[in-house]
Amino acid sequence: MKNMFRSLEVAENRFAELPNVIGMGIGYKKRGRQDTDEPAVIFFVDKKVPVAALGIDDIIPKRIAGKPTDVIEVGEIRLLGRIDKRRPAVPGVSIAHYRVTAGTFGAVVKDRKTEELLILSNNHVLANATDGHDGKSRIGDPVYQPGSYDGGTDDDTIGHLVRFVPFSRYSRNVDCKLASIGVRAANAMIKTVRPHYNLRLETMGATNLVDCALARPAKPEMIGPEILEIGRVKGSGEFVPGTRVRKSGRTSGLTTGTIKAVKVSLNVNMGHGNDVVRFNEQVMAELKSLPGDSGSLIVDEDNRAVGLLFAGSNEYTVFNPIQTVCDHLGVDVV
Repeated sequence: MKNMFRSLEVAENRFAELPNVIGMGIGYKKRGRQDTDEPAVIFFVDKKVPVAALGIDDIIPKRIAGKPTDVIEVGEIRLLGRIDKRRPAVPGVSIAHYRVTAGTFGAVVKDRKTEELLILSNNHVLANATDGHDGKSRIGDPVYQPGSYDGGTDDDTIGHLVRFVPFSRYSRNVDCKLASIGVRAANAMIKTVRPHYNLRLETMGATNLVDCALARPAKPEMIGPEILEIGRVKGSGEFVPGTRVRKSGRTSGLTTGTIKAVKVSLNVNMGHGNDVVRFNEQVMAELKSLPGDSGSLIVDEDNRAVGLLFAGSNEYTVFNPIQTVCDHLGVDVV
């Protein structure tokens, strides 16, 4: 390969401005559809054009500086946007209930009874943070990909709300004083999570274990299982403090970190005055996440699913254990 550098340099100087050429590099020549072990200067083109349709000065020579060339059609190269409309849509991109701004498509899951493939994310992403009685959403509501904040409209409906675990709510004064020294210590540990969530432990009120919901794709071929920048999930995994994890989210993309605490109890201020939801049995990780990352699947270093992200900050993330999510919804991650 070292002897190819001179040929590539000549190619870049002489042929980089040819119409339809969008790039070049060093690789191995293809013959027909078969790869070979013959080094070549590779020209990448938007679309191959018959030699007869090219001018004499636009034809790529078969050899440059004594080395063979090859031409590969790659189409238009563009950034893989997380807020764009994608079909098939894959986990890691923008998605939301039609009344919600935007969240993250977490994973493709399979219904344990029907075996149909469904879209997994949070209740507050796919079902508008409903308790099931408040009229915020109904089964059958449209789900947009991308979410409305990212330009999604009725034309971008990827599916419909099919199932959710309702929130159990209670109201309280979010500034109330906590008498327990142990509770204050726990709050100190999690005070770095963004103020919007106002995480405080309480000793009373209805509790929740999950923030999750499912959407049925309008057509099965409209979704794919490989998580953007992570790939295919390989079952579910166990975790303890210190386990390395990562996620692929709509806003902050691919981030990695470490689980800091398990069996976490906390209250989440949903951002509407005294609208508070309490969670038990949660997991906290030192893992960057931003608004819009809600719904992201958390995986370990072996791509095994461990959780579903629902709250977080620039440095910390809170997630539901994935097995709890799957058992509540009657599904398995594929």
